[in-house]
Amino acid sequence: MAEIRNYTLNFGPQHPAAHGVLRLVLELDGEVIERADPHIGLLHRATEKLAEHKTYLQNLPYMDRLDYISMMCNEHAYVLAVEKLLGIGIPERAKYIRVMFDEITRILNHLLFLGTQALDLGAMTVFLYCFREREDLLDCYEAVSGARMHAAYYRPGGVYRDLPDSMPQYQTSKWKSAKDVQELNRNRRGSLLDFIEDFTERFPKAVDDYETLLTENRIWKQRTVGIGVVSPERALALGFSGVMLRGSGIEWDLRKKQPYEVYDRMDFDIPVGVNGDTYDRYLVRVEEMRQSNRIVKQCIDWLRGNPGPVIVDNHKIAPPSRFEMKHDMEQLIHHFKLVTEGMHVPEGEAYAAIEHPKGEFAVYFISDGANKPYRMKLRSPAFNHLSAMNELARGHMLADAVAIIGTIDIVFGDVDR
Repeated sequence: MAEIRNYTLNFGPQHPAAHGVLRLVLELDGEVIERADPHIGLLHRATEKLAEHKTYLQNLPYMDRLDYISMMCNEHAYVLAVEKLLGIGIPERAKYIRVMFDEITRILNHLLFLGTQALDLGAMTVFLYCFREREDLLDCYEAVSGARMHAAYYRPGGVYRDLPDSMPQYQTSKWKSAKDVQELNRNRRGSLLDFIEDFTERFPKAVDDYETLLTENRIWKQRTVGIGVVSPERALALGFSGVMLRGSGIEWDLRKKQPYEVYDRMDFDIPVGVNGDTYDRYLVRVEEMRQSNRIVKQCIDWLRGNPGPVIVDNHKIAPPSRFEMKHDMEQLIHHFKLVTEGMHVPEGEAYAAIEHPKGEFAVYFISDGANKPYRMKLRSPAFNHLSAMNELARGHMLADAVAIIGTIDIVFGDVDR
């Protein structure tokens, strides 16, 4: 009789369901996965090394490019770590703006997760619906920072600028008639806050639509229930955080357990799973979108009634306004020194962690008192979660590998940082 042997299959790196340049080496017995070995490093960006040769402000845009779905959340951990080293506080208004955009970013992340997970498992409509809502939120990014993805909006000491009083509007063209443009601009006639508030009113209905299509869908449940099960004990042992931990029933969320900025003033719930499978993690993320919507509403209410500065008034850290810079020699010197040399940060070390949409994202600095970090280390949640791929996939079918890669919600810029 012929000898029966397992065979090895390359899943990726150029694969639509690899969620980046993941090369997954699968050892298969028929269609059953015996071993899954993630090969990483194909997108290695050397961000941590590059940081040692750039000033603290020049490093900030690198953060957007790590997990390019959760841009401002990456920036947030970075600026918190710099502020710890500097030993400074920031204006209240800047804290609320940061929290609001963190939650907008969480919704952006989960919408992309939901759209791509559904697409990977064969549902096309949800993908189109999710991108419809993402479009509005990316417009908010663009209105406040000038960029749709790589915002570089947070700054050590606050945020780059206050929220704009007007939203960019569509113009008539050969593709859009005057009637179409009038409808597209219906909710863009006011300020950015008005536009975000309009979005928070519409969004719960949109989430209901996603759930109508998926939550009780027979095929969706067959593809997700009981797939990639992780017990609470195992989730802790594997270093899971975020949804991967909460999906297994452990109520751990840094926004509640170790509050930063103004999260201790926010009223929201932490959704927790029961079975620790792909389906539970989907439910947790859907509920997180609803809770983020609640937090954004609370931030809007506060921001409407509390104008004020959005960045510290210390010109050794934050540049003076253009007006001051052009009318005062002292301020011009501050501006020149900040732009060319950057801020000098006191000696020491600092670790700052935030509840990133994918888990605990953190930045660790060692400073030698210079204008550049002596060492920067990033704690990436996706890296930890991907390392459990073998354990999650073993014994499942080849098609389930796609569902498991989707449920751990990896972005490769974050893994290969």
